[in-house]
Amino acid sequence: MGTQAQRTEQWADVTPDAARRLLTAAVEAFAERGYHATTTRDIAGRAGMSPAALYIHYRTKEELLYRISGVGHRLALGILRRAHDGPGSPAERLADAVRRFVRWHAEHHTTARVVQYELGALGEEHHAEIVALRRETDAAVRAIIEEGVAAGDFDVPDVRGTSLAVLSLCVDVARWFSVDGRRTPEEVGDLYAGLVLRMVGHGNGVRAAGA
Repeated sequence: MGTQAQRTEQWADVTPDAARRLLTAAVEAFAERGYHATTTRDIAGRAGMSPAALYIHYRTKEELLYRISGVGHRLALGILRRAHDGPGSPAERLADAVRRFVRWHAEHHTTARVVQYELGALGEEHHAEIVALRRETDAAVRAIIEEGVAAGDFDVPDVRGTSLAVLSLCVDVARWFSVDGRRTPEEVGDLYAGLVLRMVGHGNGVRAAGA
């Protein structure tokens, strides 16, 4: 589930402490049991609080999921935007984007599973807001690939489809990553950066991935 420091860092802007504890408890419960099988009593119990105390900070269970989804998607989007706006060639920036995006999904795999796979449980308005963030995420990756194609660095006949494939590959890390596995988040990030560069037809994908 990531270290305590990592779990705290991603919710640093959530105040007061009780609201943060409830959010962390909800992440763990949703990831373990699924959104629909989790009750507000489950969440409050994990946070060491009464069910009544939960409603002081969150009106509904869905509001908790919405808050988790919003924080997670904005953190992930920020990673990709910084890579897009960073220095280097399109290949170097794409490798950096993938490396950092994958690392986040590995280090925060519990949160990421909830963020990526419980989207359908959101209410209509909240769902539309999160989908808009996902479109921006796709646009950030697509922009780097388009720049690489324009520069002659990438050979990609279908940029939109390739962008979707890249994101799907990276996001899936949250589903299978385990801290007890053979690879660290950094190693998985490096591996995927090389794979993605080969997907876009950039040499053998090794040089920029290891830069």
